[in-house]
Amino acid sequence: MGKRAISEYVRYTPEQVEALERVYTECPKPSSIRRQQLIRECPILSNIEPKQIKVWFQNRRCREKQRKEASRLQTVNRKLTAMNKLLMEENDRLQKQVSHLVYENGYMRQQITTATVATTDNSCESVVTSGQHHQQQNPTPQHPQRDANNPAGLLAVAEETLTEFLSKATGTAVEWVQMVGMKPGPDSIGIIAVSHNCSGVAARACGLVSLEPTKVAEILKDRPSWYRDCRSLNVLTVIPTGNGGTVELIYMQTYAPTTLASARDFWTLRYTTGLEDGSLVICERSLTPSTGGPAGPPSPGFVRAEMLPSGYLIRPCEGGGSMIHIVDHLDLDAWSVPEVLRPLYESPKILAQKMTIAALRHIRQIAQESSGEIAYNGGRQPAVLRTFSQRLSKGFNDAVNGFTDDGWSLLGSDGVEDVTIMINSSPDKLLGSSSIFSPIGGGILCAKASMLLQNVPPALLVRFLREHRSEWADCGVDAYSAASLRASPYAVPGLRASSGLFGGQVILPLAHTVEHEEFLEVIRLEGHGLNQDDILMSRDMFLLQLCSGVDDNSVGACAQLVFAPIDESFADDAPLLSSGFRVIPLDQKMDSPAATKTLDLASTLEVGRGVSTRSASDSASNAYNLRSVLTIAFQFTFENHLRDNVAAMARQYVRSVVASVQRVAMAIAPSQLGTQLGVKHPPGSPEAQTLARWISRSYRSHSGVELFHGDTQAGDSLLKVLWQHSDAIMCCSLKSTPVFTFANQAGLDMLETTLVALQDITLEKILDDAGRKMLCSEFPKIMQQGFAYLPGGICVSSMGRPVSYEQAVAWKVLNEEDTHHCLAFMFVNWSFV
Repeated sequence: MGKRAISEYVRYTPEQVEALERVYTECPKPSSIRRQQLIRECPILSNIEPKQIKVWFQNRRCREKQRKEASRLQTVNRKLTAMNKLLMEENDRLQKQVSHLVYENGYMRQQITTATVATTDNSCESVVTSGQHHQQQNPTPQHPQRDANNPAGLLAVAEETLTEFLSKATGTAVEWVQMVGMKPGPDSIGIIAVSHNCSGVAARACGLVSLEPTKVAEILKDRPSWYRDCRSLNVLTVIPTGNGGTVELIYMQTYAPTTLASARDFWTLRYTTGLEDGSLVICERSLTPSTGGPAGPPSPGFVRAEMLPSGYLIRPCEGGGSMIHIVDHLDLDAWSVPEVLRPLYESPKILAQKMTIAALRHIRQIAQESSGEIAYNGGRQPAVLRTFSQRLSKGFNDAVNGFTDDGWSLLGSDGVEDVTIMINSSPDKLLGSSSIFSPIGGGILCAKASMLLQNVPPALLVRFLREHRSEWADCGVDAYSAASLRASPYAVPGLRASSGLFGGQVILPLAHTVEHEEFLEVIRLEGHGLNQDDILMSRDMFLLQLCSGVDDNSVGACAQLVFAPIDESFADDAPLLSSGFRVIPLDQKMDSPAATKTLDLASTLEVGRGVSTRSASDSASNAYNLRSVLTIAFQFTFENHLRDNVAAMARQYVRSVVASVQRVAMAIAPSQLGTQLGVKHPPGSPEAQTLARWISRSYRSHSGVELFHGDTQAGDSLLKVLWQHSDAIMCCSLKSTPVFTFANQAGLDMLETTLVALQDITLEKILDDAGRKMLCSEFPKIMQQGFAYLPGGICVSSMGRPVSYEQAVAWKVLNEEDTHHCLAFMFVNWSFV
C-alpha cells in the first residue's frame, strides 16, 4: 500500500521541473519512447517512474488548457461587461427618445385641437401666426457669422462640431433606428443604427475592438486605407490647440459608384481632442458659408457634398481594448443625380455598409491580424494581401469614373450610346509603370456601361457571375488580356478565329476578411490549345479576383466582382488592370412609378421591362420588388496602331456581356417574381415540347397518376405547365456519370443555374452522401419498374448552398419508341436551408 501511495504522488525538485518544462515546450505530448529517452538523458529524473512522467505531462497539458480557457473567459467577460455598459447607454438613450416622442405627441394633439378651433377664424393673422409657429418647431441652425480664417475662429467651429457630434453619438440629436440583422453580442460587429427623418443620411455604429484608442484613432484618420470610395484625402493645414489636440483643414475626393453620376468632394474641418474621462474624439464637419472658414479648393468635375457633424468617440476599456462610437452624417446632394439613382444617395443603409460598418470591420480585421489569429495562404503577409484588395478596388473605381486628371478622355461612339469608351494614353499614374507597353506606344482603353436590374438580389447575381464565368466571359478576350502582361503582342480578338478552348476555372482562395464579406482569390483559367500556333491559348491563365457583398443578409450592401490578369510570378508590385461588375441595391422605400423608369443610357438593357406602375394591392409583394443598378467596366491595353480595332472589340464585348448578364438575371430571379411579373418565358422549341410530352406520359405510365393534375385544361401548353410547376423537375442523362440536360424554372432556381450552365452539373455533385446511397440502392428498381419514391433529404445547389426537400420522385423517361431517353427527378417542396 505504501509503495503504491508513493508512486501516485511525487514531489519534484525545481531542477526536475525545469528539465520537464524544457521538453514540454518542444513536445507537449511525448511518446513512450521519448519519455524513456528523457529519463536516460536526465539523471535527475532517474528516481521517477515512466508512468509518473506520463502523468506529469498529462497534468501539464491540462493546466495549460485550463489557463487558456480561463484567459478566454476573462476576455469574454470583459467584452460582455463593456457590451452591457454600451447596451445600458443605448437603453438610456432610447428612454430619452421615448420621453421626447411622448412630449411631441402631446404637443401635436394640442396643436390639432388648436387648429380645429382656429378653422372658424379665417383672418390673415391666424394663418400667419400658425406658419410662424411651425417654423419655430423646425428651426434651421443658424451659426453666428465670425471670421474663421484665424485659429481662434476655427477652434470655435471645432468646439461646436464636437458638441453636435457627441449629441448624435450618445444623445438624441438624430432619431436612430437599429439596422435589421445587426444583433449585439460579444462576437458581433456591434450595434448598427441608421437615421430616420433627418436632413441628409446618417449611420451610427457602436462596437468593441482589442486595440488601444491611439491605434484606433490612427487607423480611422487614414480614411483611404479602409473607405473604398475615397479617392484621395489631403490635409492642407494643421493647427495645434491649447488642450493638446489638433484642428485640420481637409480636402477629400470620393468616387461615384456608377457611370451615371458625378463624383463628390468634401471640404472639412477635423478636430482631434481628448475628453476628461480619458476618451479620444475625432470629429469633422464641412466648412460652408454658414459656418465660416476659408473657401475650399475648386474642383471641376466634382459635386461639392456636405459632411454634417460626424466622427469617432473612442473610449478605453478596462483590461485593454477600446469601445468605439462612429457617426457618419452626409448630405450628398441627391437632387443633382437622375431620379432613378437618388436612392443611392438617400439611403442611410448604403451609407452604413459602405462607410460606417466598413470602418468598424477594418479595425477588427487589423486587431485580429495583430494578434496572429488569422492564417493566410501563399505565405504573404496580411498587409500585402490587403494592398492587393485595395489596388483592385481602386483600379475599378478609376475605370468607372474616368477622371480627366488621371489622363482619361472620351472616344467617339459608333452612334449607339449604350457603351462608353474612354482611353488613357499616359497610364503611368494609374499603374505606376509602363513596362507592360511596347516601345511603339500604347495605353489603356476602358469600355463601360450601366443598366437597371429588376427582381434580382445583387448577392445572388454576383455569386452566379463568380461561379459560372463561362456564362458571360469570352476565352479569346481573356487570352488578349493575359497577353498584355507579356512582351509579345497578341492579335485582337475578333480579328481572327480563335481555336483555343478553356477547360474551366479553378478558384484558389488567398484571404478573406473576418466576417467573410470580402475575399481575395486567384482564378486559374485552364487553357487547351488545339494546335501549336495557339501557344498562349494552351497555357493556363491567371486572374487576381476580389469578391464582396455576396451575403444575402447584408441590408444595403453593394455586391462586387473585380478581377485583373496576373502572370505566374504574381509579384507584389505587379500591374493590375481591373475589370468587373458592381451591383448596388436601390432602397425599396424610394419605389414609385417615376422611379421605375429605365436609365437613359441603358433603356434597351433593362431586365423586367413592363413593370412601370404598382397599385396599392401590390404592397404585400414589396419584399420581392428588388431594383438595383449594375455597372460594368472592362479595361484593355492597346498599341497605338491597333487602338480603333481594340475599341471596336471592347464595345462589342461589353454588349455581349450585358446581354449575357441580362439573360442570367432573368434566369436566376426567384420564381415567385417570374410568375408574379410575367417576365418568364419558357423555351418554346419543338424539342422542349416533345420532351415535356415524354416526361408527362412516362410519369403517368409508371405511377398510374397524372403529373400535373389536369392543369393543362385551362388552355396552357404542357411545356408551359411543366416550366411553371412549383416543384423542381429535372432530367439527366443515362450515363455512368449522369449530367443534367433539362430543368424547369423551379429546378433552375433550386440549382442556382441557367439552362446553358445546367449541362456542366452532374447528379452526383448535388446529392449528399445519404442521397447518393439511397439512389444507388433504388436505381435497380427504377430501371426495372420505371419509378421510385425517395425520402426527403438535403442536396446542394451549384453554388454550394444546402437545399432541403420533403420527397423526391425518380422515373424513367421513354421516347416514342419506348426506349430509354433519360432519367427524370422531381424534388417536392424544396427550400434553401
